[in-house]
Amino acid sequence: MTFASLELIDPLLRMLATVGYTEPTPVQQLAIPAILQGRDVLAAAQTGTGKTAGFAIPLLQRLATEGERAAPGMVRCLVLTPTRELAEQVFESFRSYGRNIPMRAFVAYGGVPIEPQIAKLRKGLDVLVATPGRLLDLMGQGEVQFDQLQAVVLDEADRMLDLGFANDLEQILLALPDDRQTLLFSATFPQVIRDLAQVLLNDPVTIQASPRNKAAATVRQWAITTDKRRKAALLVHLLKKKDWEQVLVFVKTRKGADVLVEQLQSQGFKADVIHGDKAQHARLRALERFKAGQVQLLVATDVAARGLDIEALPLVVNFDLPTVAEDYVHRIGRTGRAGMEGEALSLVCADEVEPLRALEKLTKQILPRTEVAGFEAEHRVPETAPAPKAAAKPAKKDGAAQRKAPAKLNADPDQPLSADPRFRNDLDGDFPASASTPRAAKPAQGRSGQGGRPVNGPARAGGPRGASNAAGGAPKGAVVVTGGRGAKSAAKAAAKATARDGGKRPKR
Repeated sequence: MTFASLELIDPLLRMLATVGYTEPTPVQQLAIPAILQGRDVLAAAQTGTGKTAGFAIPLLQRLATEGERAAPGMVRCLVLTPTRELAEQVFESFRSYGRNIPMRAFVAYGGVPIEPQIAKLRKGLDVLVATPGRLLDLMGQGEVQFDQLQAVVLDEADRMLDLGFANDLEQILLALPDDRQTLLFSATFPQVIRDLAQVLLNDPVTIQASPRNKAAATVRQWAITTDKRRKAALLVHLLKKKDWEQVLVFVKTRKGADVLVEQLQSQGFKADVIHGDKAQHARLRALERFKAGQVQLLVATDVAARGLDIEALPLVVNFDLPTVAEDYVHRIGRTGRAGMEGEALSLVCADEVEPLRALEKLTKQILPRTEVAGFEAEHRVPETAPAPKAAAKPAKKDGAAQRKAPAKLNADPDQPLSADPRFRNDLDGDFPASASTPRAAKPAQGRSGQGGRPVNGPARAGGPRGASNAAGGAPKGAVVVTGGRGAKSAAKAAAKATARDGGKRPKR
């Protein structure tokens, strides 16, 4: 399939040829025709799938061929994003794709003066990209009108809900015309997004361009276990030992980001930081310096890094594991984009086993583990793989040969994965090639698909399946007869036991 086969107008085809786009990505193949037809769209597309072009290109065509130019104070197409960085990225995409089309586009977000944004709006805009908070400010001042609105896009809708924008979105959407086209793009498809789609969308085309909560196949994922207090020193050691030219490092908190970047700078590394406490101009400057190769390391929190578009980023490091498992997918989605190879390394300590288990369950894989000599974990990180099967029964007395069990990775639950020779590492060696392919996590035999009990973990509460109390609270020791073969014998046995006890009722 080609872009020409999607019936795009000549100005857009010339632009696509200029930027080197030859074939539409899967999400573009599905989204562009539906949007050109005026259909509502519900799309699950991860970062790097071409989703922005998937909605920007057809919307630009509709704006160029349908309706009148925006009157003063009016907006024809509204795009809502969760963060300022993503708003800038989407705005630049519209400007780039629409270079051959007469149109006015602008971006509005908080943290910067509102007056220039008001001045642009008063002239009328064909495309307004905005964050919800700043848009409500503009609406409250009466500086934006939606009488000419043709389409609204909710980009990364899951993140907007995660950040608490539900009420803001409700206020904004109530102010929009009912006959608008609505496009809802989300990196994941949780139930809350499906519920939102039922309210907002009219007979939508549903697109799932990539498997739910799955990282790109070109990203090599692995983990190094260590202690929390050694993480910074371990990262410095790896940076000195490895030939890593550009690294995006994720941390959980703003304070943690500031502390880590100071530690890296004190070791002579060129590092910068972006998080919510930084002024917008400082965040943009840090990002531009990182993209230009002026700094080697960019330390970021999840919110600040959402929507970052960094071409050919080779490595993402999870200095802290995210508390929300879906954020792991978003983090490592910064690398391995557009079919390119990338790496995602997680530094894991003992108190992060639950976030580790959650992200492995979400992505349906077990992260390969290794250790680095001199930085081994004193506090062992428990295994997250399903429990090994029970040992084979002893050989029969007649001398029949006992079948040898196939070799397993870490068959001994008391030993870490690094004890396996395929996962050993030392200061002079390189990381194992075998760690490049994550193992699929399979539920233990007889367990549900939600994953087996962790090795050495607590057993499930309750007895075996089918052993529930059918008598609705029968006394301890009572025989519950539910019918079926042997029920009569069981009843007789119960009667005899009662007679021996002198007919007394058992104590509760």
